[in-house]
Amino acid sequence: MNVIHRRGWNMPESQATPEHLFFNRRDFLIGGATAIAASSFAAPASAQRVADAKDPTADLYPAKRNEMFTLDRPVTDEKLNGNFNNFYEFGMQKTIAEAAQALPIRPWTVKIDGMVEKEQTLDIDTLIRKVGIEERLYRHRCVEAWSMAVPWSGFPMAKLVAMAKPLGSAKYVRMETFMNPKVAGEQRKTWYPWPYVEGLTMAEAGNDLTFLVTGAYGHPLPKQHGAPLRLATPWKYGFKHIKSIVRFTFTDKRPVGYWEMLQSSEYGFWANVNPEVPHPRWSQASEEVIGTGERRPTLLFNGYGAQVADLYKGLEKTERLWA
Repeated sequence: MNVIHRRGWNMPESQATPEHLFFNRRDFLIGGATAIAASSFAAPASAQRVADAKDPTADLYPAKRNEMFTLDRPVTDEKLNGNFNNFYEFGMQKTIAEAAQALPIRPWTVKIDGMVEKEQTLDIDTLIRKVGIEERLYRHRCVEAWSMAVPWSGFPMAKLVAMAKPLGSAKYVRMETFMNPKVAGEQRKTWYPWPYVEGLTMAEAGNDLTFLVTGAYGHPLPKQHGAPLRLATPWKYGFKHIKSIVRFTFTDKRPVGYWEMLQSSEYGFWANVNPEVPHPRWSQASEEVIGTGERRPTLLFNGYGAQVADLYKGLEKTERLWA
């Protein structure tokens, strides 16, 4: 008999947020989601599905679910999230789904460089097929105090690290998104620190929870969510989840991320969820579950402490671990 030992952050699949809620966040929270869901959400979702048919890896979806990664709440409805996304290359507002469709995601290559045995450039489709994909249910907590639960498809970042063969002197992984001002209008604004950058320690990158995402809700990743490759670290605030990654650089220098460059007093390198440390402009003690109106107490490390707390032992008094 197979016995699945549930971890503290596990939840039954029956309680996962419904697929049709995942694509619109803040509009829902401010009370306009009902009307929006009935009208403006359908078109972008349909347009994305047409494009998905051309994805060379579409036959890999839906990926087999890894039952070690389940939830304590329903999966967020896919359609609610589809038109409510942070992707600042396409606009500072949340409704960027239509603009994001301009991003060409094939051909797409990923460069691995820096402190590695040998620099390499990988075709995204070759990479995906080589490492294989699985589905995981993750919940996420935004620094803006809302939360969601998503069925991501992808692979552990540890697999990419193993392929990269970093040198022992490498301490961090610096990730960089695309740079294409012709299709991403915000990148023409030179007062922002483009291209978008984020970083992880080698220990964070190798943690089992750290996931490189290629799909969601049983199909290839929509462009507004960071296709064809994005990051998911569920114990960190969502601004750490870099989208449309083109480069992984292994380095001994701590990367300074996009938001830290813009406003370091509010958005730090570590960005671990901690309900006891407020954002300078609002409390982080509770969160609103998108699509429900329900408020819940915020959990330390977003409830994933058993898997990640050891990464930060001894740093509490010397490092600012929270956003």
